[in-house]
Amino acid sequence: MMNLLAIFIGGGLGCLSRYGVSRLVLKLTSTNFPLGTFISNMLSCIVLAIAVIYFSGKISGNLTLKLFLITGFCGGFSTFSTFSLETFELLKQGNYIVALLNIAISVLVGVSLIFFILKSQS
Repeated sequence: MMNLLAIFIGGGLGCLSRYGVSRLVLKLTSTNFPLGTFISNMLSCIVLAIAVIYFSGKISGNLTLKLFLITGFCGGFSTFSTFSLETFELLKQGNYIVALLNIAISVLVGVSLIFFILKSQS
């Protein structure tokens, strides 16, 4: 039961953080590129990679904390569905180059962040 509660609370905090990042980005910038979602997803990749490093060194790490941070917080902070919807909206509006850049940059930067952070610990 504690594990489910940890995931629930972590997910809620992740969602609130994503909302906060998106609102801040909208307030500070004006662009067709879905920058708020991109920043949330990239920050989530960084947190996830650091958490993986932290928990990989633990033989019997705290499962509740791991579920809170990785499954809950990172799951709520990152958002594939919003990324997909925003990309679809860009395509629908005829912003094909921005949509393709969103896909390419998001995947390349996200995977690269995790790769380089985890690789630095090898």
